[in-house]
Amino acid sequence: MQSGRVTLDIHGMTCAQAQAAINAALRRCGGSVYRLEVVHGYHGGTQLRDMVRQTYVKHPKVKRLELSLNPGVTELVLREY
Repeated sequence: MQSGRVTLDIHGMTCAQAQAAINAALRRCGGSVYRLEVVHGYHGGTQLRDMVRQTYVKHPKVKRLELSLNPGVTELVLREY
């Protein structure tokens, strides 16, 4: 997996599919990855956004969530840069 920031696009997925994709990405993130940028969109509703923010705020690998200027993106901070 690449280092630094990793982007994961979950547009068009169900919540279960998105959760599986995010969990897999978190497992693959090594020590060099400090942020996982999750692109969930917002024009099609807020179901994916809400799931990401509610589920991963308390995930053991995620230090905190950071909201982007883009309302369709949530960043999962894995470690401080």
